[in-house]
Amino acid sequence: MPGFGNDFETEALPGALPQGQNSPQKCNYGLYAEQLSGTPFTAPRGQNERTWCYRIRPSVKHTGRFEKIDLSYWKSAPNVDPDVISLGQYRWDPVPHSDAPLTFLTGMRTMTTAGDVNTQVGMAAHVYLITQSMQDEYFYSADSELLIVPQDGRLRFATELGIIDLEPQEIAILPRGMLFRVEVLEGPCRGFVCENYGAKFDLPSRGPIGANCLANPRDFKTPVAAFEDRDARSRVVIKWCGQFHETWIDHSPLDVVAWHGNYAACKYDLRTFSPVGAILFDHPDPSIFTVLTAPSGVEGTANIDFVLFRDRWNVAENTFRPPWYHKNIMSELMGNIHGIYDAKPKGFVPGGMSLHNMMLPHGPDQPAFEGASNADLQPQKLENTMSFMFETRFPQHLTELAANEAPLQDDYIDCWDGLEKKFDGTPGEK
Repeated sequence: MPGFGNDFETEALPGALPQGQNSPQKCNYGLYAEQLSGTPFTAPRGQNERTWCYRIRPSVKHTGRFEKIDLSYWKSAPNVDPDVISLGQYRWDPVPHSDAPLTFLTGMRTMTTAGDVNTQVGMAAHVYLITQSMQDEYFYSADSELLIVPQDGRLRFATELGIIDLEPQEIAILPRGMLFRVEVLEGPCRGFVCENYGAKFDLPSRGPIGANCLANPRDFKTPVAAFEDRDARSRVVIKWCGQFHETWIDHSPLDVVAWHGNYAACKYDLRTFSPVGAILFDHPDPSIFTVLTAPSGVEGTANIDFVLFRDRWNVAENTFRPPWYHKNIMSELMGNIHGIYDAKPKGFVPGGMSLHNMMLPHGPDQPAFEGASNADLQPQKLENTMSFMFETRFPQHLTELAANEAPLQDDYIDCWDGLEKKFDGTPGEK
C-alpha cells in the first residue's frame, strides 16, 4: 500500500474489518478490537496517529510477568563512559561478520548514544550482525522508533500489521510499540539501525523545491494484513527505558487479522530518492539530501535527520564540488552502504562508519581536495555510491565497544596531514 503517513485499511479475511465504526459490540470472526496509539490522544489532527487492530487475542494476552534480561551490547542514552573520549574525528572499518548464532536482539552492537531515553530525546546508532532467525521470539521497543538500513544480506520483518522483506538499498521504519519477529532470508546479515527516542520520523518540508523530488510519499510501502494463528511457547522481549525484559506466552502474538489507521511500519527503496542540487555554481548544504527528519523542540533543528548520498550528477561550474570543510552544530554519523564516497575516496569502505561530533572540523582528505581543486569541471556522474548520515543536534557518545572493540581506524585523523599551507601573501590562485 503506497504513501507516507496515509490512512490505510486492510483485511486478511473478508469482512474482518468493521465498516462505519471502530469498536462494534461484537467483531466478526470473534476478533477483539484494540487501538494502538502512536501519539497522545489530543495531538493535533494532522499529527494524530493511531491504528485500530482486529486480532485473535487482545495484546494483554501477549505479556505476562516480566523478568529483566541483559543484552550487553545494546546500550541506551545516557551512556557516558568516563574512560572513553568521544571528542574527535573517528572512522571504523566494517564490524566483521560473526560465526556465532546471532539474532536481531543478540546481534545488536551500539556504536553511539545521544540524549536521554527517559526524557524521549536523542538517538542511538547501532550495527546489527545477524546469522539466524528469531524462533518463537518477538520484540518491541517502548523506547523508540527503529530505522533499519541493511548493508549486507536480506531480512524479513514479520510485524503485527504485515510482512516487510528488506535488502540493501532499502530501509524500513518500525514504529514504537509495534511487535515484530526478524527472519534471515539470505545471510549473514549486517546493517545499521538508528534508534529514535524522540518525535517520529517525517518527510522534510521541501520549501521552495515544491511538491516533488527528494523522497516522494508514493514510494513508501506499507504491508497488507497478515496474521498467524499458531499455538507455541513464545518469548516476548520488550525494551523499556533502556532496560530489557522478557515474558513468556503460549501463542504467536502476530494475530492481527485486519487493521485500519495511519500508525504502521513501512519500507522505502533508497533508489527512488530523487536528488536536487546546484546546476550553476557552489556546493549546497547537505540538507538537500534529507530523506527523513525527526523534529526536536527547536524549529529547523532536528532530533535526527536521515540523509542519503546516492548516484547523481555534478555539473556546478567554477566550484569545489565535494563537501567543503566545515564545523557544524549537528553531530554526524555516516555509514557506507556500497561504493565510494566522493569526499573520502579511500578508507571509507562499504559497511564502515565515521563520526564527526558537534563543532569538530572535518572535510575532504588531501587527495580529494587536490583532485577537486584541479579537476576539469565537465559534467560528471557520481556512480556506484550510496552513503547515509544519522545527524542529530545532540553530541554522540561512543560506547566502550566503539572505542575499544570495533575496528577503529587509528590513523583516520592523519588523512588531513598532507594539507599544505598555500598562502604566501601574493594574490591569485594557488
